[in-house]
Amino acid sequence: MTLTGNWSYPTAIKFGAGRIAEIGAACAQAGIKNPLLVTDRGLASLPVTISTLDVIEAAGLGRAIFSDVDPNPNEINLSAGVEAFKAGNHDGVIAFGGGSGLDLGKMVAFMAGQTRPIWDFEDIGDWWTRADSDAIVPIVAVPTTAGTGSEVGRASVITNSVTHEKKIIFHPKVLPAVVICDPELTVGMPPAITAGTGLDAFAHCVEAFSSPHYHPMSQGIALEGMRLVVENLPRAYKDGTDIEARANMMSAGAMGATAFQKGLGAIHALSHPLGAMYHTHHGTTNAICMPAVLQFNRPAIEKRFDIITQYLGLSGGFDDFCAFVDGFNDSLGIPKRMSDLGVTNPDIDKLVEGALKDPSCGGNPIELTADNLRKLFQAVL
Repeated sequence: MTLTGNWSYPTAIKFGAGRIAEIGAACAQAGIKNPLLVTDRGLASLPVTISTLDVIEAAGLGRAIFSDVDPNPNEINLSAGVEAFKAGNHDGVIAFGGGSGLDLGKMVAFMAGQTRPIWDFEDIGDWWTRADSDAIVPIVAVPTTAGTGSEVGRASVITNSVTHEKKIIFHPKVLPAVVICDPELTVGMPPAITAGTGLDAFAHCVEAFSSPHYHPMSQGIALEGMRLVVENLPRAYKDGTDIEARANMMSAGAMGATAFQKGLGAIHALSHPLGAMYHTHHGTTNAICMPAVLQFNRPAIEKRFDIITQYLGLSGGFDDFCAFVDGFNDSLGIPKRMSDLGVTNPDIDKLVEGALKDPSCGGNPIELTADNLRKLFQAVL
């Protein structure tokens, strides 16, 4: 099978090994002549970024980079990025990296022409209509991990540095105009990051499949996304140079983010405040939270998981899926509890408060109250 294609669902995607060479053409397709590449500090000096800047420069598009981006990007990073964008008279953004670089890059493109503060565009009701749509500059997204799916998303997660809350900022035009998914860019990911990001994709698919909202297209994508993770994440974890496994995981990452248009749930409602307050890795946090959330949601989702176990080739129904998840986490070195990630003496009241404000609560198949959120946090901490 040749893992190469040109897709336009949910946006234009240039998929395949070596396709980073087409970054100049992607910018031209998006109408960008003077891009600012936005990535995180850890990636900025790595060969994968340097070589991409070389390709951009060779295409006559300059060599501008902004990398003052935290693992959980915040409004301070965003303000600095917008300042760099304006100072360079840029006309578009190349969002490059994992979730932090992609999310911050998309927000730089979004906020560069806005006059209202970022929090005015939180994903609440129709707040996105407050934005000046004409002032949003085009985005080319290049993921270097396989999990967040932010490259095909219409939102970004930005942490409020004052309240330590993660906020989802949404606008339809934040969806990148062109995406380059080159699995060769993920080869350098260490096993722990491969596992954490891959399980982020898995969580997106599991939660989308569990969501009570109606979206049969997302339901089908979530099912196949789970299969790709189950079959390919162990391969990529064991051998980072397995380009077929890396390609399938990159597909699964984009599929998870496409599927969760149907909704997310308690896994992310727990994970977002944990990450905002204690700076834990998002995908790894999702993986730790998943077993407890599956059991909590059992009365509402148990029957539909018969389909999943059949599709994944497991022996039975919901119990077998839960047992599989436990074993899958163990095989990928995922800790059992958040304390193993350094979360000590947690402020459960503040965590519950943050979870109740998270939009993910609305996609959970069982209503999330303060009492049951407290029990869920106690189970994972």
